[in-house]
Amino acid sequence: MARIESVSVCVARVPLDNPVTFSTRTVQAREYCLVRVRSVDGVEGVGYCYAVNTSGRLLAVAVTDLLGPIVAGQESLRVEGLWQAMYQEALLQGRAGVVLRALSAIDTAIWDLNARSAGLPLYRYLGAHADDRVPAYASGGYYWPGKTNAALADEMAGHVASGFDAVKMKTGRLSPAEEEARVAAVREAIGPNVRLMLDANNAWPDLSTALEYMKRLERYDLFWIEEPFSPDDIDNHVRLAKAMRVTVATGEIEAGRWRFKELLERGATSLLQTDATVCGGVTEWRRIAATAASFGVPVAPHAWHDLHVHLVACAPNATYAEFMPDAHIVNFRKLIDTQIVAEKGALLLPKTPGLGFAFADDAIARYGVTQIGEQGPWQVVKAIAA
Repeated sequence: MARIESVSVCVARVPLDNPVTFSTRTVQAREYCLVRVRSVDGVEGVGYCYAVNTSGRLLAVAVTDLLGPIVAGQESLRVEGLWQAMYQEALLQGRAGVVLRALSAIDTAIWDLNARSAGLPLYRYLGAHADDRVPAYASGGYYWPGKTNAALADEMAGHVASGFDAVKMKTGRLSPAEEEARVAAVREAIGPNVRLMLDANNAWPDLSTALEYMKRLERYDLFWIEEPFSPDDIDNHVRLAKAMRVTVATGEIEAGRWRFKELLERGATSLLQTDATVCGGVTEWRRIAATAASFGVPVAPHAWHDLHVHLVACAPNATYAEFMPDAHIVNFRKLIDTQIVAEKGALLLPKTPGLGFAFADDAIARYGVTQIGEQGPWQVVKAIAA
């Protein structure tokens, strides 16, 4: 077994070239919490989570002050034990949100460390279901000033031309009639045989509002409607799922297997979008995917294809990886040294050990945030000497 020598954390703030807008908010920059877990043998695993616009420092403190000291000095192969120790320590500080995202990043880095130590790509280390590529859908269709329906349709049609047979766009920001016009333009541009998904990003406050939109949109043969309500409004997810034929997809900002079990038991969704950078890392993602499989429910993880390509490849009930083709919306790719390759609507699985990428030193020098009182962007937690 490999003993963990240190846990390091860095906040990277990467501005977007042009701000993008959802139904409920605008993003001008993306902050990421980057984690390295290093063994005494010199092998290093990486993990990360998303901090939205400005909360990276909160995540870093969760690593340095709460969770990192629990992991440093421990055996890396004792993954379940380390997860439980971190979770138990975090019970009072946060079983969701910032603290569990920090736990997710550390847990992912430990899995990456172990896979690299074994000389295997992560999906093979986990037990591969696929061993060459996994299906993916192209994700985009954001709002920005002056963007016409024709430009939106061209964007989605471009994904299809590049080989994708499934695409996703945003909805919920404009009036029902305006949203119908957007969806109609995209459906006409991509044709009848391409799956079209919509993402409302928690836009609708109640069932009547959701139905007002969906009565107009359902006719365009939608594959799913994503995050129609607040994640806490499980009742309306259940009611909407019963009221229409379109799949209700949710779960991207949920944390912990218990909450997902409630979603499944109550019939609030028939497709989980569990995000390993949010829910509790690779360890908890696998538990949730297995629980979903016992309900006969598929999993299509939210975003972060550099990590999720491995998890889709090792879970038989995982259907799609979400793929952002460039950095104009999600710019995590600017922080790493190797990119996932898309080919004919699928993502090729890495063949190098672990996750298959490292944080790029030049990117950290450019985007890394040095906290007050620190000498550089990386903060290091080491085991306390006995």
